[in-house]
Amino acid sequence: MQWGSWGDFLHMGGYGLYVWGSYGVTLLVMLAEAVAARRRHRLARSALQTEQPR
Repeated sequence: MQWGSWGDFLHMGGYGLYVWGSYGVTLLVMLAEAVAARRRHRLARSALQTEQPR
């Protein structure tokens, strides 16, 4: 597919909202998962540290 301008590329033949919206939602979900995994890891490490006697 060829586009004549950046505007045509972003518009994607009328499907731009769906295409870029799906990319945006996917990016947000991936970032949220990374943040949640990091938080779970930190909580698990702190739980292990409090269980072990020093």
